[in-house]
Amino acid sequence: MFPTLIRRLADKPIPTIFRNATVTPSPGASISPYKPKKVWPPDFSKLSEKEQFRFERRYKRRLFLATARPRWDRYVRLAQLFSVTSVFIYAVLFMDWQSQKQPFQGVRDKFWGAVGAFSPQQRHERRNPHLGATTDQK
Repeated sequence: MFPTLIRRLADKPIPTIFRNATVTPSPGASISPYKPKKVWPPDFSKLSEKEQFRFERRYKRRLFLATARPRWDRYVRLAQLFSVTSVFIYAVLFMDWQSQKQPFQGVRDKFWGAVGAFSPQQRHERRNPHLGATTDQK
């Protein structure tokens, strides 16, 4: 829609009201004194299929390069990975499935058994190891 509008506006002659008006460029603006040789994008109805395909491929490549945002894409991927992982961990370890048999009960038992060794209730068991195994009996 917009390329066609721009192409059509570029083809139309300038109205006589604005023809003699002077435009003062703002400082720092890069205005080229040279007119472009071709109107972009070209009128696809006047091109052959091969030329249309060439222009479409070129336009897609330029569009891909112009819209590439590697930092934004990386952060979006990391946010997606974090959210999916956290939902999965919540579903496996904490969610109440309201069924007779919990599907992840074995995984929950193993995990909380391993993490339970760091709980305050089992702190004294970690501090007092078996004395027979640690003393050197000669």
